[in-house]
Amino acid sequence: MTIKLHCFGESGNAYKAALALELSGLDWEPVYVDFFGGAARTPEWRAKNVMGEAPVMEDGDIRLTQSGVIQQYITDKSGKFGGAAEDKYEVLRWVLWDNHKMSSQAGVTRFLMNFLPEDKRPQEVIGFLQGRLKGAYATLDAHLEGRDYIVGPGLTNADLSNCGYLFYPEPFGFTRADWPNIDRWLANIENTAGFKYPYDLMPGSPADRA
Repeated sequence: MTIKLHCFGESGNAYKAALALELSGLDWEPVYVDFFGGAARTPEWRAKNVMGEAPVMEDGDIRLTQSGVIQQYITDKSGKFGGAAEDKYEVLRWVLWDNHKMSSQAGVTRFLMNFLPEDKRPQEVIGFLQGRLKGAYATLDAHLEGRDYIVGPGLTNADLSNCGYLFYPEPFGFTRADWPNIDRWLANIENTAGFKYPYDLMPGSPADRA
């Protein structure tokens, strides 16, 4: 049975789940969510996800939300990206760190800087968030010193979670060249067989609304 991932290209959280599915080898297909057209605010969508968010994954009778949960489901089903048994909680630690320190702030900053009208962009808020993100980049860059991946010798959900927003082309205050260990780590992910960038993997992009 084909797994369906309700997603849209601009969503870094959806990208985490989509990239995990693509690299896992599981049979899946993206289902476009017109988020900017208000699809996630409809009663029909709330029936799928009371939180009103994307992504939503459906595998037969199983319906899951939240990218980290979906990634764990993919791991349980495919046997990939969980790392060694003794690394289980370290992988989870970095997934939760990303959700709190990296993705939550990167997603908001990118939205404010690129998807709001220019005269509506709160510069003081953007500056504050970029300062917070700089601290997160420094933490990740330091951890990656001498490492190819965040946990263990291979790709895990820790990597797939933390990279989610860092492959997007829109500016939000992150420049790969400023963080050499992050840059090298992202290149390792890019060189993984089957890797795709967000707008190549999921339907929907800013160009569609231009």
